[in-house]
Amino acid sequence: MTLGLKLYRAMAGIAAPLVERHLRRRAEIGKEDAARLDERLGRVAVDRPDGPLVWVHAASVGEALSALPMIAEIEARGARCLLTTGTITSATLLAQRAPDLLHRFAPVDTPAAVAGFLDGWRPDAALWMESELWPNLVTETAARGIPMALVNARLSKASRRNWGLAKASAAVLLGAFGVRLVQTDAVCARLLSLGADPVTTMITGDLKASRIPDPVNVQALASMREALGGRPVWLAASTHPGDEAAAMDAHLAVKIEGLCTIIAPRHPERAGEIVALAQARGLSVSRRSSGQGIEGDVYVADTLGELSLWYALAPVALIGGGWDGIGGHNPLEAAPNSCAILSGDDVPSFAETYARLADAGAVRLMASRDELATVLAEMINADGLTTEGARLAVAAREAGAPDPAPLARTMAGLEPVLAKVFG
Repeated sequence: MTLGLKLYRAMAGIAAPLVERHLRRRAEIGKEDAARLDERLGRVAVDRPDGPLVWVHAASVGEALSALPMIAEIEARGARCLLTTGTITSATLLAQRAPDLLHRFAPVDTPAAVAGFLDGWRPDAALWMESELWPNLVTETAARGIPMALVNARLSKASRRNWGLAKASAAVLLGAFGVRLVQTDAVCARLLSLGADPVTTMITGDLKASRIPDPVNVQALASMREALGGRPVWLAASTHPGDEAAAMDAHLAVKIEGLCTIIAPRHPERAGEIVALAQARGLSVSRRSSGQGIEGDVYVADTLGELSLWYALAPVALIGGGWDGIGGHNPLEAAPNSCAILSGDDVPSFAETYARLADAGAVRLMASRDELATVLAEMINADGLTTEGARLAVAAREAGAPDPAPLARTMAGLEPVLAKVFG
């Protein structure tokens, strides 16, 4: 272990009381589940399931949903999977999507919490999704001889620069994994530059591409369409501050009679802020979480687990997070629903996916939010999709169809680790 990792461990141990106090404060404002804080502190209150147990760690919603097909493959072989995440949103959504899955909140990265978690669950293998590398959790898991894999790994240029300041520590953390399965050539190069073993670092593609589209509530969809009564509709999904204002300004600028703009924010708790933005522009607005029907100029879809419904309803979708350094969000959730996909062009987190869609003519990328009104007018009119919008939607459906190859390559890459579980 490097000096940097030793210092981190010592400081994390000293700070443990402050970390617990911080968790309780977060719980008071709804950012932690007060009833499940013991999980965050590594206290295991239930018995470990009998038989082999594979621990899968995913930071939040996107990583967790990407892991579900892999988890299904592992459980089909006879092991149980324990999925840990760090956010209330992910826990809520997983309870809806995978109610039989064993889920717990991940322990905070203090020595006592990590030890309590590992003592209680005693996993036979550990699979870490994407890019969340907590030093104590990684090194302690490895120290116990638990086989580990980094799955669907991604690493941005900025993260590579940051880890480059502690390259020796990065090499230790990456070396804890028996295999590193990465999304792209660029990610592979960044990990290798930080000391990852080239023999056991391989490109498997993005697991998000293997996800089957989420099911759509057919009754809710029919009800929404009836309520719209033929009005043109479009969607701004997974939005962040700035995206909603741009969507509303585009709504006003295109001057399409009866147009309904659905806004599904990345963080539903921001709904009140979005309602205020609409009202300040003189737009009528209603909210899904308040039980209001889809009416008015703007409909705020501030619920969890219904994004597939909005993609099925709206023929044009702006995927938020494509400006201001956020990194972008997954367009493959929209593509199978025949949505004409729009996004900002600052999407390093999904660079390969957007490049593939762009090559197929299946997405319109914009350098600035100022372009949104012009592009939206090219996609939709009072009668629905324009010719260009329809072309984009068809291309998106074809290019964004689920691809089983990343899942197959991932399972093959995991075999050295899973072989130690199943014998």
